[in-house]
Amino acid sequence: MSPNDALHIAVLAGDGIGPEVMAPAVEVLRRIEAASRLNFRFTEAPAGANHYRETGVAMPESTIRLCDEADAVLLGACGLPHIRYPDNTEIAPQIELRMLFDLYAGVRPARLVPGVPSPIVGAAEHGIDLVLIRESTEGLFASMGKGVVTDDDARETLVITRRTSERLFDFAFRLARRRKAQGRRGALACVDKANVFKAFAFFRGMFDATATRYPDVEASRVYVDACAATLVRRPWEFDVLVTENMFGDILSDLTAGLVGGLGMAPSADIGDRHAVFQPCHGTAPDIAGQGRANPIATILSAALMLDWLADKHDLDAAAAAARRIEAAVDKACARGIKPMEFGGHDGTAQIARAVVAEL
Repeated sequence: MSPNDALHIAVLAGDGIGPEVMAPAVEVLRRIEAASRLNFRFTEAPAGANHYRETGVAMPESTIRLCDEADAVLLGACGLPHIRYPDNTEIAPQIELRMLFDLYAGVRPARLVPGVPSPIVGAAEHGIDLVLIRESTEGLFASMGKGVVTDDDARETLVITRRTSERLFDFAFRLARRRKAQGRRGALACVDKANVFKAFAFFRGMFDATATRYPDVEASRVYVDACAATLVRRPWEFDVLVTENMFGDILSDLTAGLVGGLGMAPSADIGDRHAVFQPCHGTAPDIAGQGRANPIATILSAALMLDWLADKHDLDAAAAAARRIEAAVDKACARGIKPMEFGGHDGTAQIARAVVAEL
Protein backbone atom coordinates (compact mmCIF):
# COMPACT_ATOMS: atom_id res chain seq x y z
CA MET A 1 0.00 0.00 0.00
CA SER A 2 1.24 3.47 -0.93
CA PRO A 3 1.30 6.12 1.84
CA ASN A 4 -1.06 8.16 -0.35
CA ASP A 5 -3.70 5.41 -0.58
CA ALA A 6 -6.72 5.93 1.67
CA LEU A 7 -7.04 3.55 4.58
CA HIS A 8 -10.63 2.37 4.66
CA ILE A 9 -11.98 2.30 8.23
CA ALA A 10 -15.33 0.69 9.04
CA VAL A 11 -16.92 2.65 11.90
CA LEU A 12 -19.51 0.81 14.03
CA ALA A 13 -20.52 3.24 16.76
CA GLY A 14 -22.63 0.79 18.76
CA ASP A 15 -25.01 1.48 21.64
CA GLY A 16 -25.27 3.62 24.76
CA ILE A 17 -22.17 5.79 25.09
CA GLY A 18 -20.64 4.10 22.03
CA PRO A 19 -21.50 6.90 19.56
CA GLU A 20 -20.48 9.55 22.13
CA VAL A 21 -16.94 8.20 22.51
CA MET A 22 -16.59 7.23 18.86
CA ALA A 23 -17.00 10.81 17.61
CA PRO A 24 -13.87 12.13 19.41
CA ALA A 25 -11.81 9.16 18.17
CA VAL A 26 -12.79 9.87 14.57
CA GLU A 27 -12.10 13.58 15.10
CA VAL A 28 -8.59 12.73 16.36
CA LEU A 29 -7.99 10.61 13.25
CA ARG A 30 -9.18 13.47 11.03
CA ARG A 31 -6.71 15.81 12.75
CA ILE A 32 -3.96 13.24 12.19
CA GLU A 33 -4.94 13.04 8.52
CA ALA A 34 -4.73 16.82 8.14
CA ALA A 35 -1.22 16.94 9.58
CA SER A 36 0.34 13.82 8.04
CA ARG A 37 0.69 11.86 4.82
CA LEU A 38 -2.11 9.50 5.89
CA ASN A 39 -5.52 9.43 4.22
CA PHE A 40 -8.61 7.84 5.70
CA ARG A 41 -11.98 6.83 4.32
CA PHE A 42 -14.58 6.29 7.02
CA THR A 43 -17.72 4.24 6.38
CA GLU A 44 -20.31 4.04 9.14
CA ALA A 45 -22.49 0.97 9.58
CA PRO A 46 -25.07 -0.28 12.10
CA ALA A 47 -24.48 -2.97 14.71
CA GLY A 48 -25.68 -3.61 18.24
CA ALA A 49 -28.67 -3.90 20.50
CA ASN A 50 -30.60 -0.92 19.17
CA HIS A 51 -30.31 -2.23 15.63
CA TYR A 52 -31.49 -5.63 16.85
CA ARG A 53 -34.52 -4.06 18.52
CA GLU A 54 -35.41 -2.23 15.32
CA THR A 55 -34.74 -4.99 12.79
CA GLY A 56 -34.38 -8.32 14.60
CA VAL A 57 -30.72 -8.51 13.44
CA ALA A 58 -27.76 -7.36 15.54
CA MET A 59 -25.38 -7.04 12.61
CA PRO A 60 -26.74 -7.01 9.04
CA GLU A 61 -24.97 -8.71 6.16
CA SER A 62 -24.04 -5.30 4.75
CA THR A 63 -22.11 -4.51 7.95
CA ILE A 64 -20.33 -7.86 7.89
CA ARG A 65 -19.40 -7.31 4.25
CA LEU A 66 -18.05 -3.84 5.05
CA CYS A 67 -15.93 -5.22 7.90
CA ASP A 68 -14.54 -7.87 5.56
CA GLU A 69 -13.60 -5.31 2.90
CA ALA A 70 -12.26 -2.51 5.15
CA ASP A 71 -8.62 -2.18 6.18
CA ALA A 72 -9.67 -2.12 9.84
CA VAL A 73 -12.77 -1.89 12.02
CA LEU A 74 -13.25 0.75 14.72
CA LEU A 75 -16.00 -0.50 17.00
CA GLY A 76 -17.84 1.32 19.75
CA ALA A 77 -19.28 -0.36 22.82
CA CYS A 78 -22.20 -2.64 21.90
CA GLY A 79 -25.08 -4.22 23.79
CA LEU A 80 -27.72 -3.08 26.27
CA PRO A 81 -28.73 -5.10 29.35
CA HIS A 82 -32.47 -4.77 28.68
CA ILE A 83 -32.26 -5.90 25.04
CA ARG A 84 -31.41 -9.59 24.72
CA TYR A 85 -31.72 -12.57 22.45
CA PRO A 86 -34.56 -15.03 23.18
CA ASP A 87 -32.15 -17.25 25.18
CA ASN A 88 -31.48 -14.23 27.49
CA THR A 89 -27.89 -13.68 26.30
CA GLU A 90 -26.83 -10.12 25.48
CA ILE A 91 -26.32 -8.70 22.02
CA ALA A 92 -22.56 -8.85 21.39
CA PRO A 93 -21.41 -8.00 17.84
CA GLN A 94 -17.85 -7.80 19.17
CA ILE A 95 -17.91 -11.54 19.91
CA GLU A 96 -19.62 -12.32 16.60
CA LEU A 97 -16.87 -10.47 14.72
CA ARG A 98 -14.20 -12.46 16.52
CA MET A 99 -15.80 -15.71 15.39
CA LEU A 100 -16.62 -14.55 11.85
CA PHE A 101 -13.10 -13.33 11.06
CA ASP A 102 -11.09 -15.69 13.28
CA LEU A 103 -9.73 -12.87 15.45
CA TYR A 104 -7.84 -15.14 17.81
CA ALA A 105 -5.50 -12.60 19.46
CA GLY A 106 -7.21 -10.24 21.88
CA VAL A 107 -4.70 -7.49 22.69
CA ARG A 108 -5.34 -5.59 25.94
CA PRO A 109 -2.65 -2.99 26.75
CA ALA A 110 -2.53 -1.60 30.29
CA ARG A 111 -0.32 1.49 30.57
CA LEU A 112 -0.45 3.96 33.45
CA VAL A 113 -0.82 7.42 31.91
CA PRO A 114 0.78 10.40 33.75
CA GLY A 115 -1.67 12.02 36.14
CA VAL A 116 -4.03 9.04 36.24
CA PRO A 117 -4.50 7.41 39.66
CA SER A 118 -3.79 3.73 40.27
CA PRO A 119 -4.94 1.74 43.31
CA ILE A 120 -1.55 0.01 43.43
CA VAL A 121 0.99 1.38 45.92
CA GLY A 122 4.22 2.22 44.08
CA ALA A 123 2.59 2.34 40.62
CA ALA A 124 3.56 5.95 39.98
CA GLU A 125 7.17 5.19 40.96
CA HIS A 126 7.59 1.90 39.07
CA GLY A 127 5.16 2.51 36.22
CA ILE A 128 2.75 0.01 34.68
CA ASP A 129 3.18 -0.88 31.01
CA LEU A 130 2.07 -4.38 30.12
CA VAL A 131 0.02 -6.14 27.45
CA LEU A 132 -2.35 -9.02 28.06
CA ILE A 133 -2.99 -11.23 25.04
CA ARG A 134 -6.24 -13.11 25.36
CA GLU A 135 -7.10 -15.94 22.98
CA SER A 136 -10.47 -14.73 21.68
CA THR A 137 -12.20 -17.50 19.71
CA GLU A 138 -12.15 -20.64 21.81
CA GLY A 139 -11.36 -21.61 25.40
CA LEU A 140 -14.52 -21.58 27.49
CA PHE A 141 -16.13 -19.12 25.04
CA ALA A 142 -16.18 -21.89 22.41
CA SER A 143 -19.20 -23.16 24.33
CA MET A 144 -21.16 -19.95 23.82
CA GLY A 145 -24.70 -20.92 22.85
CA LYS A 146 -23.85 -24.62 23.09
CA GLY A 147 -24.08 -25.25 26.82
CA VAL A 148 -26.40 -27.95 28.14
CA VAL A 149 -28.74 -27.18 31.03
CA THR A 150 -31.00 -29.71 32.76
CA ASP A 151 -33.00 -29.59 35.97
CA ASP A 152 -30.01 -31.05 37.80
CA ASP A 153 -26.90 -29.55 36.24
CA ALA A 154 -25.37 -27.30 33.60
CA ARG A 155 -22.34 -28.01 31.44
CA GLU A 156 -20.10 -25.87 29.27
CA THR A 157 -17.10 -27.22 27.36
CA LEU A 158 -13.66 -25.58 27.17
CA VAL A 159 -11.90 -26.05 23.83
CA ILE A 160 -8.20 -25.47 23.11
CA THR A 161 -6.86 -26.35 19.65
CA ARG A 162 -3.34 -26.68 18.34
CA ARG A 163 -4.00 -24.52 15.26
CA THR A 164 -5.24 -21.53 17.23
CA SER A 165 -2.81 -21.86 20.13
CA GLU A 166 0.28 -22.06 17.95
CA ARG A 167 -0.76 -18.94 16.03
CA LEU A 168 -1.55 -17.19 19.31
CA PHE A 169 1.87 -17.98 20.77
CA ASP A 170 3.67 -16.90 17.60
CA PHE A 171 1.76 -13.60 17.79
CA ALA A 172 2.65 -13.18 21.48
CA PHE A 173 6.36 -13.90 21.01
CA ARG A 174 6.55 -11.52 18.05
CA LEU A 175 4.91 -8.79 20.12
CA ALA A 176 7.32 -9.39 23.02
CA ARG A 177 10.25 -9.24 20.59
CA ARG A 178 8.91 -5.98 19.12
CA ARG A 179 8.53 -4.45 22.59
CA LYS A 180 12.09 -5.46 23.41
CA ALA A 181 13.29 -3.65 20.28
CA GLN A 182 11.40 -0.56 21.53
CA GLY A 183 13.35 -0.59 24.81
CA ARG A 184 10.87 -2.46 26.98
CA ARG A 185 11.66 -5.68 28.77
CA GLY A 186 10.24 -7.91 26.05
CA ALA A 187 9.39 -10.82 28.36
CA LEU A 188 6.44 -13.18 27.81
CA ALA A 189 4.57 -15.18 30.46
CA CYS A 190 2.08 -17.96 29.74
CA VAL A 191 -0.84 -17.82 32.20
CA ASP A 192 -2.69 -21.10 32.70
CA LYS A 193 -3.86 -23.76 35.17
CA ALA A 194 -1.68 -26.55 33.89
CA ASN A 195 -1.32 -28.11 37.34
CA VAL A 196 -5.03 -29.05 37.39
CA PHE A 197 -6.44 -29.33 33.87
CA LYS A 198 -5.18 -31.44 30.96
CA ALA A 199 -6.35 -28.80 28.49
CA PHE A 200 -4.03 -26.23 30.08
CA ALA A 201 -1.14 -28.68 30.21
CA PHE A 202 -1.68 -29.06 26.46
CA PHE A 203 -1.77 -25.25 26.16
CA ARG A 204 1.50 -24.88 28.11
CA GLY A 205 3.18 -27.60 26.09
CA MET A 206 2.56 -25.69 22.88
CA PHE A 207 3.84 -22.51 24.52
CA ASP A 208 7.06 -24.30 25.50
CA ALA A 209 7.51 -25.65 21.96
CA THR A 210 7.02 -22.18 20.47
CA ALA A 211 9.47 -20.66 22.95
CA THR A 212 12.30 -22.72 21.44
CA ARG A 213 11.92 -20.70 18.23
CA TYR A 214 12.30 -17.38 20.08
CA PRO A 215 15.46 -17.80 22.19
CA ASP A 216 15.89 -14.02 22.38
CA VAL A 217 12.60 -13.60 24.29
CA GLU A 218 12.52 -14.30 28.02
CA ALA A 219 9.71 -16.85 28.52
CA SER A 220 8.07 -17.91 31.78
CA ARG A 221 4.98 -19.73 33.02
CA VAL A 222 2.61 -18.72 35.82
CA TYR A 223 -0.63 -20.13 37.21
CA VAL A 224 -3.59 -17.80 36.81
CA ASP A 225 -4.25 -17.42 40.54
CA ALA A 226 -0.62 -16.53 41.25
CA CYS A 227 -0.68 -14.14 38.30
CA ALA A 228 -3.73 -12.32 39.69
CA ALA A 229 -2.08 -12.02 43.10
CA THR A 230 1.08 -10.53 41.58
CA LEU A 231 -0.87 -8.13 39.37
CA VAL A 232 -2.51 -6.48 42.37
CA ARG A 233 0.80 -6.20 44.24
CA ARG A 234 3.63 -5.77 41.69
CA PRO A 235 2.18 -5.41 38.17
CA TRP A 236 5.44 -3.90 36.91
CA GLU A 237 6.96 -7.39 37.06
CA PHE A 238 5.01 -8.31 33.91
CA ASP A 239 5.54 -7.19 30.32
CA VAL A 240 3.48 -9.45 28.03
CA LEU A 241 1.02 -12.10 29.24
CA VAL A 242 -0.74 -14.68 27.07
CA THR A 243 -3.69 -16.74 28.24
CA GLU A 244 -6.93 -18.58 27.48
CA ASN A 245 -10.15 -16.74 26.61
CA MET A 246 -12.03 -16.77 29.94
CA PHE A 247 -8.91 -16.15 32.03
CA GLY A 248 -8.09 -13.27 29.68
CA ASP A 249 -11.61 -11.88 29.97
CA ILE A 250 -11.20 -11.62 33.74
CA LEU A 251 -7.56 -10.55 33.90
CA SER A 252 -7.99 -7.83 31.25
CA ASP A 253 -10.58 -6.08 33.43
CA LEU A 254 -8.22 -6.45 36.39
CA THR A 255 -5.31 -4.90 34.48
CA ALA A 256 -7.57 -2.07 33.30
CA GLY A 257 -8.41 -1.38 36.93
CA LEU A 258 -4.71 -0.98 37.69
CA VAL A 259 -4.35 1.93 35.25
CA GLY A 260 -7.46 3.98 35.97
CA GLY A 261 -10.31 1.73 34.87
CA LEU A 262 -12.01 0.63 31.68
CA GLY A 263 -12.33 4.23 30.46
CA MET A 264 -8.54 4.24 29.97
CA ALA A 265 -8.27 0.76 28.43
CA PRO A 266 -8.05 0.21 24.65
CA SER A 267 -8.25 -3.18 22.98
CA ALA A 268 -7.82 -5.01 19.69
CA ASP A 269 -8.98 -8.36 18.35
CA ILE A 270 -6.55 -9.43 15.66
CA GLY A 271 -6.49 -12.29 13.18
CA ASP A 272 -4.33 -13.22 10.22
CA ARG A 273 -6.14 -10.76 7.89
CA HIS A 274 -8.65 -8.70 9.86
CA ALA A 275 -8.63 -6.66 13.06
CA VAL A 276 -11.22 -4.89 15.21
CA PHE A 277 -10.38 -2.08 17.65
CA GLN A 278 -12.64 -0.96 20.48
CA PRO A 279 -12.61 0.33 24.07
CA CYS A 280 -12.70 -2.32 26.78
CA HIS A 281 -15.63 -0.66 28.54
CA GLY A 282 -19.32 -1.33 28.01
CA THR A 283 -22.17 0.86 26.84
CA ALA A 284 -22.87 2.44 30.26
CA PRO A 285 -26.57 3.15 29.57
CA ASP A 286 -26.89 4.87 32.96
CA ILE A 287 -24.79 7.82 31.72
CA ALA A 288 -25.60 7.70 28.00
CA GLY A 289 -26.55 11.06 26.56
CA GLN A 290 -25.17 13.01 29.51
CA GLY A 291 -21.74 13.91 28.10
CA ARG A 292 -20.02 12.18 31.03
CA ALA A 293 -18.31 9.30 29.20
CA ASN A 294 -14.52 9.16 29.00
CA PRO A 295 -13.43 8.85 25.33
CA ILE A 296 -9.77 8.06 26.05
CA ALA A 297 -10.12 4.28 25.70
CA THR A 298 -11.63 4.72 22.23
CA ILE A 299 -9.00 7.29 21.24
CA LEU A 300 -6.23 4.93 22.35
CA SER A 301 -7.94 2.11 20.45
CA ALA A 302 -7.63 4.28 17.33
CA ALA A 303 -3.90 4.62 18.08
CA LEU A 304 -3.66 0.85 18.48
CA MET A 305 -5.37 0.53 15.09
CA LEU A 306 -2.81 2.81 13.46
CA ASP A 307 0.02 0.80 14.98
CA TRP A 308 -1.44 -2.42 13.53
CA LEU A 309 -1.98 -0.81 10.14
CA ALA A 310 1.62 0.42 10.19
CA ASP A 311 2.86 -3.11 10.73
CA LYS A 312 0.47 -4.64 8.19
CA HIS A 313 1.15 -2.16 5.38
CA ASP A 314 4.69 -1.05 6.31
CA LEU A 315 3.51 2.53 6.90
CA ASP A 316 5.96 4.47 9.05
CA ALA A 317 3.58 7.43 9.03
CA ALA A 318 0.88 5.35 10.72
CA ALA A 319 3.27 4.21 13.45
CA ALA A 320 4.34 7.81 14.05
CA ALA A 321 0.69 8.89 14.20
CA ALA A 322 -0.06 6.23 16.81
CA ARG A 323 2.76 7.56 18.98
CA ARG A 324 1.47 11.13 18.51
CA ILE A 325 -1.98 10.16 19.75
CA GLU A 326 -0.59 8.37 22.81
CA ALA A 327 1.62 11.37 23.58
CA ALA A 328 -1.35 13.74 23.24
CA VAL A 329 -3.35 11.67 25.72
CA ASP A 330 -0.39 11.62 28.12
CA LYS A 331 0.05 15.39 27.93
CA ALA A 332 -3.67 16.11 28.33
CA CYS A 333 -3.84 13.95 31.46
CA ALA A 334 -0.57 15.28 32.86
CA ARG A 335 -1.85 18.85 32.45
CA GLY A 336 -4.81 18.10 34.68
CA ILE A 337 -7.68 16.69 32.62
CA LYS A 338 -9.65 14.54 35.05
CA PRO A 339 -12.49 12.29 33.86
CA MET A 340 -15.57 12.03 36.01
CA GLU A 341 -14.87 8.41 36.99
CA PHE A 342 -11.80 9.73 38.84
CA GLY A 343 -13.94 12.25 40.71
CA GLY A 344 -13.17 15.03 38.24
CA HIS A 345 -15.43 17.37 36.32
CA ASP A 346 -14.24 16.74 32.76
CA GLY A 347 -16.72 15.05 30.44
CA THR A 348 -16.53 13.76 26.90
CA ALA A 349 -16.25 17.13 25.16
CA GLN A 350 -13.65 18.58 27.55
CA ILE A 351 -11.43 15.51 27.32
CA ALA A 352 -11.71 15.39 23.54
CA ARG A 353 -10.79 19.08 23.22
CA ALA A 354 -7.77 18.63 25.49
CA VAL A 355 -6.41 15.69 23.48
CA VAL A 356 -7.00 17.43 20.14
CA ALA A 357 -5.27 20.56 21.48
CA GLU A 358 -2.18 18.50 22.36
CA LEU A 359 -2.04 17.13 18.80
